[in-house]
Amino acid sequence: MISRKRVLVTGGAGFIGSHLCERLLAQGHQVLCVDNYFTGTRDNIAHLLSHPQFEAMRHDVTFPLYVEVDEIYNLACPASPVHYQFDPVQTTKTSISGALNMLGLAKRVKAKVLQASTSEVYGDPEVHPQTEDYRGSVNPLGPRACYDEGKRCAETLFFDYKRQHDVRIKVARIFNTYGPRMHPNDGRVVSNFIVQSLQGQPVTIYGEGTQTRSFCFVDDLVEGLMRLMDTPDEVTGPVNLGNPHEITVRELADRIIALCGEGASLEKRPLPQDDPTRRCPDISLAKRLLGWEPKVPLEDGLRRTVAYFDARLRQPATAD
Repeated sequence: MISRKRVLVTGGAGFIGSHLCERLLAQGHQVLCVDNYFTGTRDNIAHLLSHPQFEAMRHDVTFPLYVEVDEIYNLACPASPVHYQFDPVQTTKTSISGALNMLGLAKRVKAKVLQASTSEVYGDPEVHPQTEDYRGSVNPLGPRACYDEGKRCAETLFFDYKRQHDVRIKVARIFNTYGPRMHPNDGRVVSNFIVQSLQGQPVTIYGEGTQTRSFCFVDDLVEGLMRLMDTPDEVTGPVNLGNPHEITVRELADRIIALCGEGASLEKRPLPQDDPTRRCPDISLAKRLLGWEPKVPLEDGLRRTVAYFDARLRQPATAD
C-alpha cells in the first residue's frame, strides 16, 4: 500500500507537470501545484481543481516558498527556445534561483527533491548516444546558453546541497518529450508540425531535416520521474529519461503530415545557431536502476497528440 505524501510540483500547470500532478493524485497523494503561468496554463489543470487532494498556487520559484511537504518535483522553467529566449535573464534566474529556493525548502523540511534537468546539458554532443558521464559540448555565450548553462548550474547546486547539507536529491535529464497539453506555440518540432499540418500551412523544417531527435511520450516520462523519486536515497542520478530510438526531423514531418491527412508541403529554413545535429539518450542506467524504458510507440503517441491539437484548434480562442 502506498503511503499518502504531500508532494509539491513546481511548474505543475505546464505540459509535463500537469500530467505528473494527475498521476500523483491517482496514487492517492496530496498535490500542491505551483506555477507562475508563464508557459503553463490553468486549462491544463482545470479538471484537477475540484479534486479534494489538489491545490493550485500562483507563485514564481525565483522567490522563496514556505510550505510543508514530503517530496518536491522541481519542473519550473520554460523549456522551449521560443519561450526561454524571450527573457533569457529570467530563464537563468528561474533555473538557478528556483533550484536554490527548492533546495533550501527541502533542507528545511527534510523533503526529497527531484530536479527536472535536460538533455540540453550535453549541448551539441560529440558522443552518440549520450551517457550520463558525458560532460557535454555547450556554447556558454550563445542564445541557448541561458537554458543550457542554467540547467547545468542547477545540477551543480543539487550535488553541492547533497555534499554540504545531506539533502536527498534526484536529478533526471529529460530528452525530447511530446504529448497532449504541449503548448501550440512553443516552437518544438512535434507541436509545430502538427499545428501547421492541421491548419494547412507549409511544415517548416530547418536545414535538410537530416538532424535526428528521439521522442518520448509524456506518460512514459512521468513514469520514469516517479520511479526515480521512489529510489533509495543513495540513488541520486543524473539519469537520462528519453526514447533511445532516433528519427530524422524530415521523417517525423512526413509521419505527421500523413497522420493529419492535410497534404501539407514542406518549407526549408536555415538551421538556428547551436541547434544540435543529433540527440539520443543512452538509457542503460534508467533500465538498470529504475527498470524503466519507454512503452508507447511513436505512431500511437503521435495519434493521441494529433487528436489533442485537433480538438484544441477547433475550440474558440480563450485567454489562458
